[in-house]
Amino acid sequence: MSDVLYGFINALSIVNIFAALISVALGIIIGALPGLSAAMGVALLIPITFGMDPSTGLITLAGVYCGAIFGGSISAILINTPGTPAAAATTIDGYQLTLKGQAGKALGTAVIASFIGGILSAIPLYLFSPPLARLALKFGPAEYFWLSIFGLTIIAGVSSSSIVKGLISGALGLMLSTVGMDPMMGVPRFTFDSPYLLSGFPMTATLIGLFSMSQVLSLAEQKLITGKKFKNFEDRVLLSKEELFQIMPTCIRSTILGTIIGILPGAGASIASFVGYNEAKRFSKNKDEFGKGAIEGVAGAEAANNAVTGGSLIPTLTLGIPGESVTAVLLGGLMIQGLQPGPDLFTVHGKITYTFFAGFIVVNILMLILGLFGSRFFAKISLVPDNVLIPIIFSLCVVGSYAINNQIFDVIVMFAFGILGYFAKKLDLNPASIVLALILGPIGETGLRRALVLNHGNPSILFASPISIILILLSIFSLFSPMLMEKLQSSKN
Repeated sequence: MSDVLYGFINALSIVNIFAALISVALGIIIGALPGLSAAMGVALLIPITFGMDPSTGLITLAGVYCGAIFGGSISAILINTPGTPAAAATTIDGYQLTLKGQAGKALGTAVIASFIGGILSAIPLYLFSPPLARLALKFGPAEYFWLSIFGLTIIAGVSSSSIVKGLISGALGLMLSTVGMDPMMGVPRFTFDSPYLLSGFPMTATLIGLFSMSQVLSLAEQKLITGKKFKNFEDRVLLSKEELFQIMPTCIRSTILGTIIGILPGAGASIASFVGYNEAKRFSKNKDEFGKGAIEGVAGAEAANNAVTGGSLIPTLTLGIPGESVTAVLLGGLMIQGLQPGPDLFTVHGKITYTFFAGFIVVNILMLILGLFGSRFFAKISLVPDNVLIPIIFSLCVVGSYAINNQIFDVIVMFAFGILGYFAKKLDLNPASIVLALILGPIGETGLRRALVLNHGNPSILFASPISIILILLSIFSLFSPMLMEKLQSSKN
């Protein structure tokens, strides 16, 4: 309990509140700009957080994450273009409200629903994370091997609709993870006599390249949009008491759904938003209004996709299995800070972890304040032309990659992974899957080899414990999860 109280006190320090405020604002801006993503924003911020106190750095990344998920609704509502994939369902009723001259009401609904979804998802984060982390104490080398296999099978769900392409993404990441020193023998592998590769590919440069530079290349390839148009709105953003009561049941229902979907690795905020929207329509007394400008539709989508933020952190922090692409990047940020997911986060690093949890709550409160009182400003941000946006992101990618180690080699790696990420998207592969395999590959390899050494080469040790059997069954289920996800997505129709 002392760590929990310490977390709240530390999260309310001036430094952490300031970091949360700035990062939420940046996240909303990134989310409001069509073509950018929450994962890209978090990847760009990682170099800045490297020099911060670990808890402040994690709060900063959480601020960008939560802010970007909400920010995507701004352009979805005002210009009928979701700023992030998570806001796709918000366009259905959000833009219709704008056409009716009620853009303020739509934005107010989005920010309040986003706040409810995010803040309530912190409850299971506090309740379920410590028991799961304690379970991880029982993991030996064999269990860690199967855990990594489970994580790698999630690639099938995180990736495109094609399981084959998902597995190709994972195989590519696994191959890249073998670069560096052999974890058991201590000899160089695939380093081409370069001392810079002895520790493997630099994680920061890799993340920035895959998620940020690849986005720059994709934007540059498209026809440059020099300006966008949206209808000005004059109505108030604050909702009336009656409207709040109207959307509250929808928000709570969507929060529960979004949190569960967030905990399920591979599902993500995009699926959650459509499931939340569909259930809002199913339970609504005014089904005919959906598609024509129903605030319940906006609330259902936004509460669900923001609830994913808290839910997806649970498997990420306890087992090292990211819930979606953004938490895959966050996992990289954790490891750069020297924090290994698992029981140590709640014992050795308990004060940092619970400060992060409390900071997550602070972030959502600040998102509500900024959203209610700054929506008119953020609305104008969504109109920034691509010919201004591209050079800014390009510069941040180069500076961020160089800043960690002050090495040009890291910038070269960033460009290489940027090109890799660009072609991965072209071929319908998934950069998040590559990152997941890069992180889990060494864990699985070390677990397998240690287990076999302990049992004198006999593979029976891999099937000896109940935890191993459960993880094997989960892996089999996960391989078939894309079919389940496809059914969930089809429920929007």
